[in-house]
Amino acid sequence: MADGSVVLVEIAAAKLTRVFADGRKETIAQMTGGPNGAALGPDGKMYVCNNGGFDWIEDPAIGGLRPRSQATDYSGGRIERVDLATGAVETLYTRTDKGALRGPNDIVFDGTGGFWFTDLGKSRARDRDHGGIYYARADGSLVKEVVHPFLSPNGIALSPDDRTLYVAETEGGRLWAFDIVGPGEVRRAPWPSPHGGRFLAAMQRYQRFDSMAVEADGNVCVATLATPCITVIAPDGRVVEQVETDDIMTTNICFGGPGLKTAYITLSGSGRLVAMDWPRAGLPLHYLNKRT
Repeated sequence: MADGSVVLVEIAAAKLTRVFADGRKETIAQMTGGPNGAALGPDGKMYVCNNGGFDWIEDPAIGGLRPRSQATDYSGGRIERVDLATGAVETLYTRTDKGALRGPNDIVFDGTGGFWFTDLGKSRARDRDHGGIYYARADGSLVKEVVHPFLSPNGIALSPDDRTLYVAETEGGRLWAFDIVGPGEVRRAPWPSPHGGRFLAAMQRYQRFDSMAVEADGNVCVATLATPCITVIAPDGRVVEQVETDDIMTTNICFGGPGLKTAYITLSGSGRLVAMDWPRAGLPLHYLNKRT
């Protein structure tokens, strides 16, 4: 944020939280369900993907909690809008014309005031939902399904020119790209693409992808599970580097600080937010950072 703080979601605690540079925490909003991803909108409010809630288990392998399945008190997937000054939470979308949202996960705004978001779906003991990619307007007037089905879509991000949409596939550890041809419109690649995306990259070892951010030069930085790191992938699919962390639940990254050269990374297994110097500048976000 402009004051140097970081706003993040706490899924298990169902909170939108502000973390200050000295480590202090402030609850912006006590929510319900499972707030899963957040982005600042053109009106200065925070737009939150709410997955409806998980059941959690204490896992000694990671030293903390990890989600297991759809919550027994699952409250439905939705997009919510939070007033950062008052903490007031309003529900913006719960469904499209294709059906109910199941587990909205990650979100990114484009330059027209609309936003793209993923819906991971929910998993249960013996079955799971198909996921999808969606587009919506911040004023509540439009939400639509753009890509469906998509196996475990998670992180979502835009290229510096807003002409490419990147989506991380969790279970396959793959990065996909879609060419954007208009607000909420993509060009679909033909079969054998499973959903119309262009395949960019996959990992050689067992690695799963979570949320992500983009560098100013266009590289995509994907939070990587199982093998704990941030995987940096060039727009041509080349793996530039992997920056190691110490938590196998490395779930997200964003950029801040002078020149946007500080990376803020969520380590969800141990419940930490960490910061590190980054060798390249992050991409300024619409409605948060100034673009030159």
